[in-house]
Amino acid sequence: MTLINTPGMSALEHYLDLLAFRQQLTTSNVANVDTPGYQTRDIDFRAEMQRALASDAKTAPSVRSVPGLIERPDGNNVSLDREGLALARIQLQFHVGVQLLREQFHQLQIAINEGK
Repeated sequence: MTLINTPGMSALEHYLDLLAFRQQLTTSNVANVDTPGYQTRDIDFRAEMQRALASDAKTAPSVRSVPGLIERPDGNNVSLDREGLALARIQLQFHVGVQLLREQFHQLQIAINEGK
């Protein structure tokens, strides 16, 4: 472990990576809103975060279809309302993660400057 590669920094890295992956899935869902038969896809964020923290190896998150959504006659179940809310939530979560990362770097900067 180095000064920059702390458990907190590693957790934030996994957190931000998962959020970026989830955002890609959500925008893909929106892009396929008119594709017949397309099923909304997502990840179980909490389970994926726990899995990422338990293992140092980087593995792709497990993508799944979202059950319980209303399906249109063409078989598509994408809801723009759900996806818009998901994008807003992801944006807020990402902002929090970046702020926490900034604070980690700020603490490191304080430690370096006090060591002069």
